[in-house]
Amino acid sequence: MAQTRVVWSTAMLGYDFGPTHPMAPLRLELTFRLAGELGLLDADGVEVVGAEVPPDALLETAHTPEYVAAVRRASTLGEPDLDHGLGTDDDPVFPGMHDAAARIVAGTVDSVRAVWRGDAQHAVNLAGGMHHAMPDHASGFCVYNDVVAGIRAALAEGAERVAYVDVDAHHGDGVERAFWDDPRVLTISIHESGRTLFPGTGHTTDVGGPHARGRTVNVALPAGTRDTAWLRALGAIAVPMVRAFRPQLVVSQHGCDAHGLDPLTNLSVSVDAQREAMDLVHDLAHEVADGRWVAVGGGGYAVAQVVPRVWAHLLGVAIHAPVPVDAEVPQAWREHAAEVFGFPLPVLMGDGGDAAPPRPWSAGYDPADDVDRVILATRQAVFHWYDLDPLYD
Repeated sequence: MAQTRVVWSTAMLGYDFGPTHPMAPLRLELTFRLAGELGLLDADGVEVVGAEVPPDALLETAHTPEYVAAVRRASTLGEPDLDHGLGTDDDPVFPGMHDAAARIVAGTVDSVRAVWRGDAQHAVNLAGGMHHAMPDHASGFCVYNDVVAGIRAALAEGAERVAYVDVDAHHGDGVERAFWDDPRVLTISIHESGRTLFPGTGHTTDVGGPHARGRTVNVALPAGTRDTAWLRALGAIAVPMVRAFRPQLVVSQHGCDAHGLDPLTNLSVSVDAQREAMDLVHDLAHEVADGRWVAVGGGGYAVAQVVPRVWAHLLGVAIHAPVPVDAEVPQAWREHAAEVFGFPLPVLMGDGGDAAPPRPWSAGYDPADDVDRVILATRQAVFHWYDLDPLYD
């Protein structure tokens, strides 16, 4: 059994909305170049695999047949289909769009199956994390929802409880919608409030359908939230919820657009804090799910300064060879990236982060703190379904 399965081939760079679009495939190329310089892909127990274009039947586990046909048609003809969200500024049509988006789905589904069947303990698909795609339309840079297809693959293979933790700055609305009324899936999204950021959803009071109350958890943080408050929210919500739910598989989305340098969001979460979140999710998977963990990428639009470092850390955590945040970024990588972008790149693998560690919830609730009020509101909305106390740990 491989310790960690990593999905990567240059074919994954085909998901390309064009040179002016924020979701540049270059972020993946730079990430895997950095991972290679750090020796992560050659570590013991790592299996690097590609992904093939899957049959439509697999895509239809997450999408309507009409939508899959629409993506194929738009991809071939190069014409917009606004009824299906194709051809917008967020999701422009490009040649080969169907194959490129479908390949990402296959990468995540194959990862889930490998982990569930015991062929790998962990798996990572950094091209995945397309959490906005809806059953019948594209949304927010996402054409096909690989996360939904992956979780449904686990359920089809007999999983009874799957936990999904999403730390992207944007609400994981497509995944939430798919499992809104499914008690087998716990979705936790920690994101910037919809009052200030796309897609405008993910409110604290959104807790799931009539058959799955408390299975939907939303932590809608105020703009400007920084490291210690962000990590406090993660520890006060995700940790007790996942422990109480006792999943057999943990799937996590690690969009890194919560970083302060990201051009599309308003949070300020350092590389260091995002690395701590990875450690937390990884440790939870070992604690409650026998180590079964599948991690995917997602957003992240500071293509040179942030994304490669964050996702290289994710690979390091997943292969049990974590990279210290005070380690130097390999000089060869920095020179290459500086040549591409024309400006100097970070020297260290971390940012320094906030000096103070997050206060545990047991240290007390501060009613004057904006994030504490969000945390308490979320705990009050969902904790009673798990016999947990919203005020005390």
